[in-house]
Amino acid sequence: MFNAMNPGSILLIALVVLLLFGGKKIPELMKGLGRGVKEFKDATNNDEKEQDGSEG
Repeated sequence: MFNAMNPGSILLIALVVLLLFGGKKIPELMKGLGRGVKEFKDATNNDEKEQDGSEG
């Protein structure tokens, strides 16, 4: 069903999120999402560093 995220589907998802959460809640959601992505990237970078150190 969703083979690719085209601009139309992204717009539809954004509209649904806006209707569900309202305009005031969206900045908080995006801030939390950004923190989650940053923590995930930090965790994967730490894992890569630990693996590089244990091989040598």
